[in-house]
Amino acid sequence: MNKYILSGLCLLALNHAQADGTLTLPTGTITAPAIDDGHIDLKTPTTAGSRLGLTALETPASTDSLSGEEIRERGDSSVQDGVSRSAGISRTGNPGDGGTSLQARGFTGQNSVMQLYDGTRMYSGAGTVTFPVDTWAVERVDVLRGPASVLYGEGATGAVTNAIPKKPFEGEIENHVRLGYGSYGSQQEALDSGGSLTDTLSYRLNLNRLSSNGWVDRGDSSSNFFSGALRWQANDDLVFTLSSDYGDQEPTDYFGVPLINGHYQENLRFKNYNVDNDKLHYNDQWTRLRTDWQISDAVSSSNELYYLKAQRRWQNAENYNFDPTTQTLSRASYISIKHEEEQTGDRQTFTFKHSLFGLDSQTLTGVDINRIRFKLNSNSGFDDLPGSPPLDLSNPQPGQFESADAYRPQFSATTRQFSLFAENRTQLSDRWSLVTGVRRDYVHIDNDNLVSDTRSDKSLVGNNWKVGLVFALTDDTSLYGQYATSTEGVDGLVTLGANAQQFGLSTAKQSEVGLKQMFWDQRGEWTLAAYHIVKKKLLVADPSAPNDPSKQLQVGQQSSDGLEASLDLKLAHDWQLQANASIVRAQYDDFDQSVNNQIVSYKGNRPTDVPRRTANLWLSKAITDDVKAGAGVRYVDARYADLANTVELPSYTVVDATVSWKALHNTTLGLQLNNLFDRQYALSEYNDGQQWILGQPRSVFVTADYTF
Repeated sequence: MNKYILSGLCLLALNHAQADGTLTLPTGTITAPAIDDGHIDLKTPTTAGSRLGLTALETPASTDSLSGEEIRERGDSSVQDGVSRSAGISRTGNPGDGGTSLQARGFTGQNSVMQLYDGTRMYSGAGTVTFPVDTWAVERVDVLRGPASVLYGEGATGAVTNAIPKKPFEGEIENHVRLGYGSYGSQQEALDSGGSLTDTLSYRLNLNRLSSNGWVDRGDSSSNFFSGALRWQANDDLVFTLSSDYGDQEPTDYFGVPLINGHYQENLRFKNYNVDNDKLHYNDQWTRLRTDWQISDAVSSSNELYYLKAQRRWQNAENYNFDPTTQTLSRASYISIKHEEEQTGDRQTFTFKHSLFGLDSQTLTGVDINRIRFKLNSNSGFDDLPGSPPLDLSNPQPGQFESADAYRPQFSATTRQFSLFAENRTQLSDRWSLVTGVRRDYVHIDNDNLVSDTRSDKSLVGNNWKVGLVFALTDDTSLYGQYATSTEGVDGLVTLGANAQQFGLSTAKQSEVGLKQMFWDQRGEWTLAAYHIVKKKLLVADPSAPNDPSKQLQVGQQSSDGLEASLDLKLAHDWQLQANASIVRAQYDDFDQSVNNQIVSYKGNRPTDVPRRTANLWLSKAITDDVKAGAGVRYVDARYADLANTVELPSYTVVDATVSWKALHNTTLGLQLNNLFDRQYALSEYNDGQQWILGQPRSVFVTADYTF
């Protein structure tokens, strides 16, 4: 009885379950999932590769699914940390993009690697994504590699990730509390509660607070996250789910350590050269109402109405340049920016099970509508006051943020998006199946320049399609081939300025073949994928105007070819091995830029932040029924930080480890060891590679989990 009372108090507005604690649950066509089933394999339906609810074996594409439990057990505190253990994906984030951007298949940034939350996309404003906040409320992360515009619209040439939050479930109320403490004053207080309140009403509530003193000087950080969902089963065939998520973050305001004469100096590892009155603050709110209706045995409907809001604030000195004459640092790019973004949208789909020329077939049709409003305030110019003193390398005096340029409204933009899409899977025979999809997007952008009092607008149309063929060699083995297309804005659509509005969308196409197999009585599985991607209509310098960088032509091209492989084995004596590796050859095929009033060709060069090889391994063992241990290795190859391929970030190998002990039937103690061998490495870069954003040093985090 106390469980219901406690959870009712947590929800504030919801009533607790029936007084006798006994629930009679309906057995309808639509049912809520059980609590956090961490088992995912090639026969688990995935949301990443299709809206048809296909398993990975049925999907003609390279997909991956990571359970939230698995991500948390490995000590990954962000979704990006978790998915970067997936084949071929690496982190490229910095404070300017929310610290969240990724690389996949040779393509980088928020425009090329799309990140969804619960199947919904918040359009990236000025190349920034700041949600979700952490991994506590994540039930699963699905990954689709390769173009995904046919599913989610403009963007996503390299990959798309979908973080799925924990859902309401039917049954007795369960509560999970976590307390954590670790290196650099890191702390965590978290709650996960869910279950049935009545015969037809269930809920899920997650709260998480993280804070740290930080491992760099003046590196304090904090975040607060709330995720709540209420599910009402109106009848056996109709379900409403109201969800609300809120995140508030103040990350470590750190733009990296500067190179000294082109080299990294280890004694500067913990230095922070930002100003004392720096600002870095993200606030996100997501509210969604989902309606699932099983109209008949053959027809179902799903509607999601949503309102998303983000406010972001930066105030920093971001660039640091070494002066070999004075042996000091000069700072530049005193940047003060505020984003205000609101997105209202609705997505309606219908799914039909039917016969097509006498063959079993399933078709989904849908419409997607969004309106995005974006406002930008800044001190454009971004210059500091004359006479700002240089910084001592070893003992920097942070000073105050002082700009020579006024902070004021710069522009506001309204983007309207409308799309029609459809998917189909037809079973051609016992072994062959065909999966196809089409999508047409209409986008209109209105941009008001509040400084010059001018207005511009642009309408864009994107057409995308895919076709894939799957051959089931056996019930546990499939071969596939796929062709898919994507489109991208030459800059983020939401903030597409007047100069960029004269251009159309970039286009990409991919050919892919692969194999997926479960073996050894389904205790093992492996996948292999090979792909070729060509992206066209990149912006390049106009050779007739080398002195004017604003003059550009949309004729550039880049491409990538690669292989990805993964292996998952459940071995004897409760050992489990998970490993993956990738290799990519990415290059510019036609890409000219204006450098010092000269046209420079970067043909044959590798795009920035793209490693040729990545690899991940995780080995775990249940030592006893109550004690589990695991260790993992992450490898990322060297990357270039500039278009000329002259500034290189070295490769890195990082080892992590975890141990957990179920001390009591409802109490588990955990130990997470990150960067076990204290490797100093560049996770990403800033200022054209002249600043390295370092990975976290060796750290320890201890957790206590209590369930009731």
